[in-house]
Amino acid sequence: MSLVLATQAPGEPEIFASLQGEGASAGQPCTFLRLSRCNLACQWCDTAYTWRFEGDNRPHRDGVDFARKDNQLTLAEEEVAQRILAFAPRRLVITGGEPLLQAGALAELAKLLPDHRIEVETNGTVAPPVRFDVYVDQYNVSPKLAHSGNPADLALVPERLHHWAAEPRAFFKFVVAQPGDVDEVLALARTYRMDPARIYLMPEGTDSATLRQREQWLAPLCLAHGLRMSDRLHIHLFGDTRGT
Repeated sequence: MSLVLATQAPGEPEIFASLQGEGASAGQPCTFLRLSRCNLACQWCDTAYTWRFEGDNRPHRDGVDFARKDNQLTLAEEEVAQRILAFAPRRLVITGGEPLLQAGALAELAKLLPDHRIEVETNGTVAPPVRFDVYVDQYNVSPKLAHSGNPADLALVPERLHHWAAEPRAFFKFVVAQPGDVDEVLALARTYRMDPARIYLMPEGTDSATLRQREQWLAPLCLAHGLRMSDRLHIHLFGDTRGT
């Protein structure tokens, strides 16, 4: 088997060490593995180079498509493991794209990294198979709200949301762009009985000014509803760049 990765430069896989910028593990030193391909298409996606290749007409606010040969790379699990082991952090964040589309190959990769704690970032629509799930220490589940532009029947799958709400390893991270988005989060939390202590609200934005402006109205809403707020630390530190 093999893994299909995103690239941080043509021919160079996006495997790097950094501080986790979001959610429950924010601030922790981690090694990151970014995979290619996604089953959703968020119109504000900041990693559209993992899925919006030439000929893909799914909408994105930037209207940019990417050359597949420059932005996608296939490597054997053994080579991916060797590259991961070259970095000091032993906490591995697997992100995308949608990583669970490649769960079978990820299970083979995990076998090669017995000393790593594995954190998976997922949109919550794909069921993790047992052969990979047994290696995962934490799931960062980011269900996509209406403002993402995804049809609700694709983005908010009841069976999957029930599963994640009952999964103690799962933390929810909702991207919000305006105050009304929080009402949608609260409705989902009630419907699926999500633990408020595991819900993070994160402003949508790819620059510090936008994040700070949105956090001004988001912070009081988090206080009012007993939810946590997540910043995007990597944006403040490095900007909207690959490999950070």
